Amino acid sequence: MKKTYVTSMPNHIGAFLKASRCFADLGINITRVSYNKAIDSHTLFIDAEGTDEQLKKADIELEKIGYLSNDKSKTSIVLIEFSLKDVPGSVTDVLKLINEFNFNISYISSQENGTDFQLFKMGLYVDDKEKIETFLDEAKKLCPVRVIDYNSTEKIYDNSIFYGSYVKGLADMMKLSGEVENELTVQVNLAMQTLDEQGLSPYRTFDSIGKFSELLAKSKGEAFEPRITTHNVGQRTKLTLIEPPCGSNTIIIENSGKLLFIDSGYACYKEEMLKVFKKLYPDFDNIEKKILITHADVDHCGLLSLFDEVVASKKSALCLENEFMGKDGFREENRLHKPYINICKILTSYECTNPEKINVPWDSPKDSDEALTQIGFYDFGELHFEVYEGKGGHLPGEIVLIDYKNNIAFTGDIYINIHDLTAKQAEYNKYAPILMTSVDTDAALCAEERKAVFRRLGVGNWEIFGSHGYKKEYNVNV
Repeated sequence: MKKTYVTSMPNHIGAFLKASRCFADLGINITRVSYNKAIDSHTLFIDAEGTDEQLKKADIELEKIGYLSNDKSKTSIVLIEFSLKDVPGSVTDVLKLINEFNFNISYISSQENGTDFQLFKMGLYVDDKEKIETFLDEAKKLCPVRVIDYNSTEKIYDNSIFYGSYVKGLADMMKLSGEVENELTVQVNLAMQTLDEQGLSPYRTFDSIGKFSELLAKSKGEAFEPRITTHNVGQRTKLTLIEPPCGSNTIIIENSGKLLFIDSGYACYKEEMLKVFKKLYPDFDNIEKKILITHADVDHCGLLSLFDEVVASKKSALCLENEFMGKDGFREENRLHKPYINICKILTSYECTNPEKINVPWDSPKDSDEALTQIGFYDFGELHFEVYEGKGGHLPGEIVLIDYKNNIAFTGDIYINIHDLTAKQAEYNKYAPILMTSVDTDAALCAEERKAVFRRLGVGNWEIFGSHGYKKEYNVNV
């Protein structure tokens, strides 16, 4: 059994040794350690492996020595910028006021800038919201004052209780319960450590996670403004393309009163997408709801709980089943992708899919040298698709659907029209490559799969629908 301990240790010689002896005495093996004094001088992450009984004893022993203290969770840090006249002693009155309110200072930074004023930044420990508000009222009588949002700062300004403040900010943005904060803390640290080992700046990691979270939050509620377009396919079929600011597209194919959905975006937009669905189809609650997924990524499977039937390839079904059983999905099996995917699942309130509702119409391909292998067919109304499975360049289980009569193709993430993203989609798409190092499991193989998609298209004018961005119009000449 494995467990991650987020310990709060005193910043002095022998602190880790004390924790290590605690585990060693109980016969527990330490499998991962992460500590960076420049980021947080007290928080040490320890992954430990042992029996349930051993780990319970470790909980008790670590709490006895004060390493599992939760006092810091009650405290946050407020970064305040004071605009002071650039003259001797100008900061004295501010320091006196801080002293009167008994605030501890965690960070100070100031530098002349060629003007008559200095922007003096201070980080103050705060455990009483009303107290800091009173302080700010008094401070404004001395000089111009502003509170700087933690997530908009360019560098880490505090190295004492950074993780608590940072993660709380993420959770507050996405309106998450306090119960998920500890797991989010672990995954944020794991992302930092993983990318740090790749030679990437820890600060860039925290900044990217923060901006990613901010984009998710900014598109909630009334700010959720997907690009929605309709397209006539064949003689009796209408296709609705819904492109949210963040996450995958959702495609709805309508034929003779029946609907087929393809992919479903993030779970955090469940209520927003339901409004869209019900506006398009007022009887949505009472109709049979079927969805086909191109692959089992978190941003394509967030709304599967809304559907009665989930159509998936055999490997995608296995991935969803593993998640349901509490095991790693395909992305989590890749150590470079695991932290980002787990952060996504937490921030977007991802729900696992019950395997009982998954329908697998095709077998997995036998060993083949082909980048794309035909695994069967799928019919919906007048549409007749040949179904191809890739070799896993983007993600194992990925499929492409091609209708040669109506010249349409659904390509998932193997091919997306990156040249016709909305501004918000383009901004969102920046962060996954940073936090995963690559959105593909094997980028070179995915490139081969993309080429194979276009080789499969016959002569004529094609409409290609990827899972992000607008459709691609493509002509194949004789």
